[in-house]
Amino acid sequence: MGEVNEIIEALLAFRDERDWEQFHNPKDLALAVSVEAAELLELFLWKKHEEADREKVKEEIADVLAFTFLLAEKYGFDVKQIVMEKIERNRLKYPVEKARGSARKYTEYE
Repeated sequence: MGEVNEIIEALLAFRDERDWEQFHNPKDLALAVSVEAAELLELFLWKKHEEADREKVKEEIADVLAFTFLLAEKYGFDVKQIVMEKIERNRLKYPVEKARGSARKYTEYE
């Protein structure tokens, strides 16, 4: 968890040095996540996945993560905790005996 906190602290310092907190409300942070995710998707548009520029993919992933971490911080969420909780919920929704090797949604199980 220390590494995630270190990342969040660096993001907050970067933000605060520029007086950008005034722009970082939950709505705008959520919109920024979506915009950056769209920019990530654009790198793959009309290409085979291996044709995407890896450096640009890396930059867009960093942007998505950065805004996501800032949004989690804004709500006081512990990133590790919420991801681990989601994994556990998904473990219940997608039991190995039904989900292994299948891309079906849990609502499509027989």
